[in-house]
Amino acid sequence: MRIAMVSDIHCNIGGLERALELMAPFDALLCAGDSVFQFRWSDEVIARLRELEAHVVLGNHEETLLGPGMDRALARANPELVEWLRGQPYRVELMFDGKKVLMTHGSPWEPWKEYHYPHEQIWARAAQLDCDVLVVGHTHFKMAQRFGKVLVINPGSAGDPRDSRNDFHLSCAVWDTTSDEVTFYDYPDPTRNFVASSGSLNRP
Repeated sequence: MRIAMVSDIHCNIGGLERALELMAPFDALLCAGDSVFQFRWSDEVIARLRELEAHVVLGNHEETLLGPGMDRALARANPELVEWLRGQPYRVELMFDGKKVLMTHGSPWEPWKEYHYPHEQIWARAAQLDCDVLVVGHTHFKMAQRFGKVLVINPGSAGDPRDSRNDFHLSCAVWDTTSDEVTFYDYPDPTRNFVASSGSLNRP
């Protein structure tokens, strides 16, 4: 199976659509949180994720936007889409080809809002997790590293680039459940005037 992964879309429907084009065809879509901004909603992004039956977790931006006192920010949002997103979990376990996938937005350890970048030693703890693959977002830094039997994947950001290692391009990833290969796609934000490019990275 080809499992497509995006994260940190932050209302960028153009970035999401480009990611979907690059990753196609795929068998399932995972979104590791922060589909919206903490003070801005996107019907287009949420409708697209729902249409594709994506497995979605909530991030820190959803926690703020869907929390109390945000009626003004959601005034023009489709109520049905708001309730759909509100019904998504902060952490989910999935099975693909007999492999257990754990997906969360930030740290899999408390405090979950901590930012853990690819070079940090804390990731060695992932080897003790009860899963085959851990999917995270939050940092906007792409990552595919194995710790013991656990493969940790961060697809980077499909909407708000912050990773200097790929020239601040957007990114997404596809995991092949048979080969365990992870392919990254780096691409410029289509809402800006850049020349398109792409790249890939195999399993670590």
